[in-house]
Amino acid sequence: MLTITVDEIQRDLITYLQRVAAGETLLITQSNKPFAEIKPVINSQQARPWELAAGDFRLPDDFDAPLPDDVILHFEAA
Repeated sequence: MLTITVDEIQRDLITYLQRVAAGETLLITQSNKPFAEIKPVINSQQARPWELAAGDFRLPDDFDAPLPDDVILHFEAA
């Protein structure tokens, strides 16, 4: 985390914003006290890693078998 003053960020805002865009977090101080923090936004639209939970669970062999009649009746009864 880079610590800078309000005056420093005002002098070169674009450069500091480029650093944030590159993944760096900025701590802005005023009178030697923390004033604000600027961090990159996490992109929640990124694709999840392939096989993220590989080996954590197993589908039963009959996963895609037809449902029993009593279960189907519960869905159709509503």
